[in-house]
Amino acid sequence: MKPKLFSVLKHYNAKQFFLDMKAGIIVAIIALPLSIAFALGCGVSPEKGIYSAIISGIIVAFLGGSRVQITGPTGAFIVITQSVITGYGTQGLIISTILAGIMLVLFGVFHLGKLIKFIPSPITIGFTGGIAITIATLEVKDFLGFTIDKMPTSFLGKWSTYIANISNINWQALILGLVSIVILVVWPKINKTIPNSFVALVIGTAATYFLKLDVALLGDIPKNLSVAKFEGLTFDTIFQLMSPAFTIAILVAMQALLSAVVTDGMINSKHKPNAELVGQGVANILLGVFGCIPATGGVARSIANAKNGGRTPIALMFHSLTLLAMLLFGMPLIKLVPRPVLAAILLVVSYNMFNVKAFLAYRKAPKSDAIVLITSCVLTFAFDLVIAIEVGIVLSCVLFMKRMSDVTDVSGWKYVRDTHLPEEENDPEHISLKEVPEGTEVFEVNGPMFFGAVDKLLRLKHQTMKKDTKVVIIRMRGVPAIDVTAMNTLRDVTNDLNEYGITVIFSHVLEQPRSIMEKNGFISVVGSDNFCENIDAALLRANALISSSEAMKEAAATL
Repeated sequence: MKPKLFSVLKHYNAKQFFLDMKAGIIVAIIALPLSIAFALGCGVSPEKGIYSAIISGIIVAFLGGSRVQITGPTGAFIVITQSVITGYGTQGLIISTILAGIMLVLFGVFHLGKLIKFIPSPITIGFTGGIAITIATLEVKDFLGFTIDKMPTSFLGKWSTYIANISNINWQALILGLVSIVILVVWPKINKTIPNSFVALVIGTAATYFLKLDVALLGDIPKNLSVAKFEGLTFDTIFQLMSPAFTIAILVAMQALLSAVVTDGMINSKHKPNAELVGQGVANILLGVFGCIPATGGVARSIANAKNGGRTPIALMFHSLTLLAMLLFGMPLIKLVPRPVLAAILLVVSYNMFNVKAFLAYRKAPKSDAIVLITSCVLTFAFDLVIAIEVGIVLSCVLFMKRMSDVTDVSGWKYVRDTHLPEEENDPEHISLKEVPEGTEVFEVNGPMFFGAVDKLLRLKHQTMKKDTKVVIIRMRGVPAIDVTAMNTLRDVTNDLNEYGITVIFSHVLEQPRSIMEKNGFISVVGSDNFCENIDAALLRANALISSSEAMKEAAATL
């Protein structure tokens, strides 16, 4: 939980200070157009995006758990923030951001940082692709220069409106946007030091100003920052906002930790996931208090920081201070930025977000994973990100349980005494053959025993209720885990067999199932003598029970 800043400053020197300063300034140049574009995409004024990067950067630099993390607004928030603003207004977004921050702090305090990795990859790739499609759809309006007062909220509604207004394209805006895309794509091949988004912003703004292009400009950006006001807030509203707040928290955690993992590999470091979550949480609480949009670690910006020599959170501080200076002193120029250029930047961002290679790779993946991927993607852009994540997780769990149920198997042994066996299986030298006493049935259980596989346990009961069966051995060396539902079913099966006079012996029960059986009181009911270390011991136990039973019958017959 100790912030990374305090450990990296032990061996800090002047050389690293200047490298951090250089990296922070360069990344701030990259972040400025992105912060403005993401804020507009989220449906708020541009300064909210810049302040989001500034505030989150300072807080995470002091409290975060990564050496080179660069924070700020990202494209992942566009869908969820627009949804919240549409449903609950700006105050709803403020409350959701604060609640998300509180959740993130709790995630870190309770050491849940490593649990984020359990969100299935098809879900993350799917909703990231859906977000990319949504961003691209939103930016078509400014890219084509449409002057539409009120846009529909739905995906299909937006495209229907675009098609209906196709004759009203602003060709100057379209050409400016296309030129900007060419710059964004080509510039990195010419020069990798100066950010392509900054070059596109400068060239696009200069062209618009000197050629007097008739395109929409960014306009004046307020410099002031005030504490948000909470009016008419009720517990019902807070409760309704818990769901989008949780989605924001998950997005922040996933992106921040992904960014930290990627940059760890670049600089041979190791981040502290729980400290990072606390830092991101505190940052987002403050962002909500000041009415800004959510922020998290940006993968591309963090990579740029590492490539330019940044190695400590000091670089993130310089990043924030540089953005603050740009906001305070660069407004006369920033207000001249054309919206088609910002739209072009976001279109390229959305293309990069939509991982084409990852989508195509799922052609060779199991159909269940492909279904989760496509479902998460389509639900994200067609309906809502919250629904996409919820449905994706539920669908993943259901399909995972189906796969686990398929691999769980209960099979009976084949015996030497069975005359119908093929000749090679009757070979006494066959390594798998064991001497099984008459009246004994042996069953192998393989795979996890959970509620999705209880029907296979019930089948075991029907297969063993024979007139001559006296002992059933259940071999569990292939059962790594058991849940309560399967435990209760196993208890019922054992009780039913006992009522038929059949003794149940368990062989090679592993640690987790045995622990559950002890807590459940199952071992005391069955009898500890009927739990054997291996199959040989179980067969000896079965032979002893049958011999004892036969002896008792002979004694009774003599009397």
